[in-house]
Amino acid sequence: MKLHRRAVLAGSLAAGLLPGRLLAQGGELIRRPIPSTGETVPAVGIGTSRRYDVAPDSEGMAPLRETVARFVALGGTVIDTAPDYGRAEEVLGRILKETGLRDKVFLCSKVAARGREAGQAQIAQSFRRLGTDRIDLIAVHNLIDPEAQLPLLREMKDSRRIRYLGATTWAEKQYGDLEALMKAQALDVIQVNYAVDARQAAERILPLARDRGIAVMVNVPFGRERLFTLVRGRELPPWAAEFDCASWPQFFLKYVLSHEAVTCPVPGTAQVRYAEDNLGGARGRLPDAALRRKMEEFIDGL
Repeated sequence: MKLHRRAVLAGSLAAGLLPGRLLAQGGELIRRPIPSTGETVPAVGIGTSRRYDVAPDSEGMAPLRETVARFVALGGTVIDTAPDYGRAEEVLGRILKETGLRDKVFLCSKVAARGREAGQAQIAQSFRRLGTDRIDLIAVHNLIDPEAQLPLLREMKDSRRIRYLGATTWAEKQYGDLEALMKAQALDVIQVNYAVDARQAAERILPLARDRGIAVMVNVPFGRERLFTLVRGRELPPWAAEFDCASWPQFFLKYVLSHEAVTCPVPGTAQVRYAEDNLGGARGRLPDAALRRKMEEFIDGL
């Protein structure tokens, strides 16, 4: 995806969308509430899958450290990781220690184990890797054994080791199970895949989250490589200016954020310029219902 996004941004630069313009739009970051408490978070975060799986002592750490620092400096807080993301937890933990930014980050991880003891061991490992004594959110990863893990997470929430609990998926085939879990359990947060070209979550999952008072984090809001491939070499349509959109990544993020149930997309972000651009998606106006339909029709027509 790096190659595709680089090409798309190069087209934006050629069209006169300079970095200064990307950063200048719209003022303050949009914030969205976590319904179970009313706490608000900035409406775009960072995901660490794949990109943060580097050797902690390698040269690959430098751009990641710079990205996290810039993201926080611009007002971002939500960073999402998982024990299944290779060395991402360890890398993120080291970055937060070296930069002194732990207290400024809303730190999210997951548990992907079967059985209570395995879950306890994996969560303990996450605390060690992340170098912290409290994680803001731990979610059951890809709905792996929620019967064992959710009671464990509730105990950790009661003892204030974590602040929120939830469940995640990235696959439509799990939507039925996720829907059942959302109805049966008191969850603070879910994470689900949703994008302008992958809208199935809007049919039942997002409305249910709204009705149940569950915050929604969105993974793969760029559809992995699909959306950048679709728009490569194309200029933004002129009507994108109607919702303060200055780049294709912002187009995709603003579509996701314009759904009232969405709290925070967490696109993979491993370069400073991507962090700057993504946070522009959480500034200014968002598309209304008519513009959302126009965006869908535009992407569907490519």
